[in-house]
Amino acid sequence: MAGKKITCLSCGQTNAVPFDKLAAGPKCGKCKAALMPDAPVDVDLATLVKAAQTDDVPLVVDFWAPWCGPCKMMGPEFAKAAGALKGQARLIKVDTQKHQSAGQRYGIRGIPTMVAFKGGREVKRQSGAVSAGAITDWAKGL
Repeated sequence: MAGKKITCLSCGQTNAVPFDKLAAGPKCGKCKAALMPDAPVDVDLATLVKAAQTDDVPLVVDFWAPWCGPCKMMGPEFAKAAGALKGQARLIKVDTQKHQSAGQRYGIRGIPTMVAFKGGREVKRQSGAVSAGAITDWAKGL
């Protein structure tokens, strides 16, 4: 039974989770937070960097800002997609207004922008607001 490395989005601890337990609600061994939440989690740059570099599970990041109209429209859709992808990918959000260095580090030119990481590297990106179904389809190709 192969294990997957997953960074806790709450405390930053790296956890090993058996592949067959990913959809069963695994919790962090240190802080007991959900490792595969069914809703997007807001993170800072340090957490994003660690998860993007460490995790064996695909990570989909929504770079957004609270003043952005399309971002506000996509937020509920991103949340629906997180529930649909539970156990297959983790969806997180980074507020580019609050964490400006994150947008700079990842070359975000427009928001909302989704970036997918797998195996420690960026594998694809898409800009613009999209529906939950489109997000799910886009992420299932990871």
